[in-house]
Amino acid sequence: MESRVTTTADPQARTANAGEVLAAFLRLGVSSFGGPIAHIGYFREEFVVRRRWLDERAFVDLVALCQFLPGPASSQVGFSIGLMRGGYLGGLAAWTGFMLPSAILLVLFAYGASALTGTVGAGLLHGLKLVAVAIVARAVWGMARSLAPDRQRASIAVLAALIILFGASSAAQIGAIAAGGLAGLWLCRTDQAPPGDHFVMPVSRRAGVVALCAFFILLGGLPVLQSLWNVSGVALFEAFYRSGALVFGGGHVVLPLLRQAFVAPGWVSDNAFLAGYGAAQAVPGPLFTFAAYLGTVVNISPNGVPGAALGLIGIFLPGILILLGTLPFWDSFRRKPSAQAAMRGVNAAVVGLLGAALYNPVWTSSVNTPGDFGLALVGFVLLTVWRASPLIVVVISALGGIALALMQ
Repeated sequence: MESRVTTTADPQARTANAGEVLAAFLRLGVSSFGGPIAHIGYFREEFVVRRRWLDERAFVDLVALCQFLPGPASSQVGFSIGLMRGGYLGGLAAWTGFMLPSAILLVLFAYGASALTGTVGAGLLHGLKLVAVAIVARAVWGMARSLAPDRQRASIAVLAALIILFGASSAAQIGAIAAGGLAGLWLCRTDQAPPGDHFVMPVSRRAGVVALCAFFILLGGLPVLQSLWNVSGVALFEAFYRSGALVFGGGHVVLPLLRQAFVAPGWVSDNAFLAGYGAAQAVPGPLFTFAAYLGTVVNISPNGVPGAALGLIGIFLPGILILLGTLPFWDSFRRKPSAQAAMRGVNAAVVGLLGAALYNPVWTSSVNTPGDFGLALVGFVLLTVWRASPLIVVVISALGGIALALMQ
């Protein structure tokens, strides 16, 4: 199946696609628990298996690209899927739909609206964590069958998993993908014809260059502007933008950067920062929406809802800019024979990355008792055999988590 998306000059068709994208990502935004690795599993289930908006190969190539780039990888993948489906409006719709539910929840938490306390609340949150076990296991199973079907690629997947499992820093993720690419150049050369599917984005090369220039101009120019024009709003935006631009290796890596940017100057207390971090683990959607909480509670102006909006734009913007700057050149690159061999290795490494994440942190932080394993197993079977909607699995796991908590 082709993943080419034909751009159309018909504004009504483009708007219709953007509306379709918004509805799909809002649904994911309220049900995608488990962090960035689990989000990739949700996206695969929704857009590759269920909706067939793109094929497996294009999807994993997108994942591999976004793992290399700075910024929130799962949100970048979602933005790219929306871009393919509905142009720039589709990309904006995907980003809005995916991050808005968790951003609203974190702003409410910042205003003291957290209600998940006691045994029932703890059980509900634990049940939601078990959803991630089923989702990631489903993704590993499906992707391994199509992307690591032979001994060469299976070996690359195992090597990548070992690098992740024994790596002591966030650089291990990038190192595993790079090692997969190098191993692919050596082990995965074939006489296969170039891929027939086209990884086409409605982004011109000129627009890509402009986006890359904007990324670097803002990264270097905002600190200069802050020093010349001492306005708190500029300082806040610069702190969020710098944190989003320097993140490699997943959403959790942004937390120490944000702590240094906001706790060190006294804008947010350490206790308030840690409380927001805990809340960010309990809500669906991307971890980068933690910026909405920080923008709300920060003790300089703007704060509250305007501060939350500033934080969301500031932290997501650099990842979107560098993604837009890279996408126009990605299809021609991935069609070269050497690039195809490297990408086979990278795709296998992504399987290993998901497999390692299935163990740590997904399994180790969620499955503690036989009841936990049973509930995760039920979710896996519902997704894999019964083809149930992830939203149904979320509801069943949440109710199951409450039941297990009450039985203890």
